[in-house]
Amino acid sequence: MENVFDIKDSQNYIDRINRLSPETQRQWGKMSADQVLAHLNVAYSFIFEAEKQKKPGAIAKFFLKNFVKPKVVNAIPYKQSLPTSPVFIISDHRNFEEEKKKLIGNIQRVQQLGREAFEGKENSSFGVLSAQEWNNMLAKHLNHHLKQFGV
Repeated sequence: MENVFDIKDSQNYIDRINRLSPETQRQWGKMSADQVLAHLNVAYSFIFEAEKQKKPGAIAKFFLKNFVKPKVVNAIPYKQSLPTSPVFIISDHRNFEEEKKKLIGNIQRVQQLGREAFEGKENSSFGVLSAQEWNNMLAKHLNHHLKQFGV
C-alpha cells in the first residue's frame, strides 16, 4: 500500500489526479469526475475542518468504531460499488478545477505534516487512530476512486 506521508507516493496520487478531466468516465458507480473529487475532499475535511463536522451520536459512534472502522483502516482494498455514508454523498455538480486543486492541496498537506502529526490523532467517527490507520484509510480511498476513473 502507498504511503500518503511519502513525497514520491503523494506525487504519484497527484499525477493520477492530473490525468482526470471533467469528461473522464467512471468504470463503476454513480459519481462524475467532479463529484468524486469533492467526495474525496470530504475525507480531508474531517482532518482539517473537524470543528465544522457534525459529530456522530453515542450509538452511531459505537457502531462506527466497532464495525466500520476495522474495514476502513485495514490494508484490504475496497470492493467496487460499496455503499457510501450519507455525509460523503455528493449529489450536485461541483467545479472540477476547484475540487482538483483542493484535493491536491489536501494530499500535499498530509504529506508535509508527516506521520508524526497523525500518530494518535483522533478521528471523530473512529476515535484515536495510529498513523498507519490514517495512511490506510486515506490511501485506500484515493486508490479506490482513482481506479474507478481508470487513473
